Amino acid sequence: MIFSRDFKRTFILIIFLVVLGTTALSVYNVTRIKNITADQETQQNKIISLEDKANDIETILLAAEEKNLTLEEALEEARERAEDLEDQFDDIDDTVGSLEKLSKTDAELLRKYSKVSFLNENYAPSDLSNIPSSYVFNSDRTYKIHTEVLPFLEDMLDEAEDDNIDISVISAFRSFGDQSVLKGNYTVLYGAGSANQFSADQGFSEHQLGTTVDFTNSAVGATFSGFAQTEAYSWLKNNAYKYGFVLSYPESNSYYQFEPWHWRFVGERLAKDLRRNENDFYDLTQREIDEYLIRLFD
Repeated sequence: MIFSRDFKRTFILIIFLVVLGTTALSVYNVTRIKNITADQETQQNKIISLEDKANDIETILLAAEEKNLTLEEALEEARERAEDLEDQFDDIDDTVGSLEKLSKTDAELLRKYSKVSFLNENYAPSDLSNIPSSYVFNSDRTYKIHTEVLPFLEDMLDEAEDDNIDISVISAFRSFGDQSVLKGNYTVLYGAGSANQFSADQGFSEHQLGTTVDFTNSAVGATFSGFAQTEAYSWLKNNAYKYGFVLSYPESNSYYQFEPWHWRFVGERLAKDLRRNENDFYDLTQREIDEYLIRLFD
């Protein structure tokens, strides 16, 4: 049955109002992503393009009048176009969510340091939490770690305990000043040449990120001597990646001496990919590493 001209005009008006409301939603999304990242102009251009497509719905209905389509045929054509718009809006919304998430993640947390990049004296993680004393070698000491990393560390050490592995934390977050004092002490004790083989200068230490911990056990204690021969180290090699931790300085690395006790959190996805591909963290380019930033704490 052919619908009347007045009915068509009323129907066109209704569809136009729906499209106008949908367009308003896209404008809201543009406002929401403003100033998030340098990609905002690209997203805004996409939304403007969608607005142009939305206007095509009215054109479809006007064309339906000229082609003398039935109401059912006109509705089907409009529905297909609306579904296409909805899919594109969903894509934009997903992109907006990703940009928001990325903007709130500290890019320094996956940066390559260790004589590569530098952290200034004012840098500190956005949020630090105390590591519970039950996980610490000397319960009289207080160590801090990035708040988002703490649950991963606790899960890993709980699993180690379930496997009857003797392992505990002996160092974690160190500020720029803390690292300066530590490096100075090592230099006095061992000389600059030797100290540079196992201790980073202030600003180059992964510990300043708040995502790195040193482990020990009751047999090794604070000396670290012989840790590579312990069950704790063997367990970490086989299990730490499951919780997002990787060994920063394996044997034959180009930065410092072999440090089997020094483990850095890089996120489960990156840690698992490194293990699968038999790579070390510093083997990857910074561009490759940055791709994992958005999933760091997932």
